Amino acid sequence: MTRWARFCGWALKRLGWTTVGGPVPENKAVILGVPHTSAMDFVISYLFYTQFGAQKAKVMIKKEFFFWPFGPLLRKMGAVPVDRSNAASMVKSLIGEMEGEDTFILAIAPEGTRKATKRWKTGYHLIAKAVGCPVYLGYFDWGRKRVSAGEKVELTDDARADTERIQAIYEGMRLQGKHPEGYTTC
Repeated sequence: MTRWARFCGWALKRLGWTTVGGPVPENKAVILGVPHTSAMDFVISYLFYTQFGAQKAKVMIKKEFFFWPFGPLLRKMGAVPVDRSNAASMVKSLIGEMEGEDTFILAIAPEGTRKATKRWKTGYHLIAKAVGCPVYLGYFDWGRKRVSAGEKVELTDDARADTERIQAIYEGMRLQGKHPEGYTTC
C-alpha cells in the first residue's frame, strides 16, 4: 500500500468517518453514491476508495467545476467532466470508454443533482447493462459518518422499476446527507 493510500485512510478516520467494507471485487462496476447533497461527497468518496490502494474510481462531476486550478486536480483524482445538457451523448461516451478498458469503476449519483429529487436518473442502469457490470449501492451517511461501496444489487431489464426498488432500499437505510434537506428517496 502506498503512502498516499495510508494517508487517505488516516484522513478519513481523522475526519471521524468509519469505513464499512472495502472496494468492489470486480474489475468493472458502477457504484451509486447516495445521498448526494454536497460537493464534499466527492472528497469523502475519494478518501474512502483511495485508502485501499485499489484502482481509482472514476466520478462524474458537472463540467462547470473543471476550471483552473481545480480542473487538472479533479481529473487526477478520477473526476470525469459531465455535460448535463447532452445526457445521451455522455452515457454513450462512458459506455465506449468502459468497454475499451479491462478495469473501470464508475461512481455516479443517481439523483443527478445535489437538490432533493424524487425521480432519479437511470443512466447508471443503461451503462451497467450495456457493459455487463454489476451495480453497488454505495453510500456516505453524514449522520453516522459511515461510508461504503455498499452491496451489489441485481438489475432486471426494467430501469425504472429497478430504480424505484433501489430507492426503497436506500429509504430503509435511513441515510443522512450533509445537507439533509437535499435528499429524498420517495
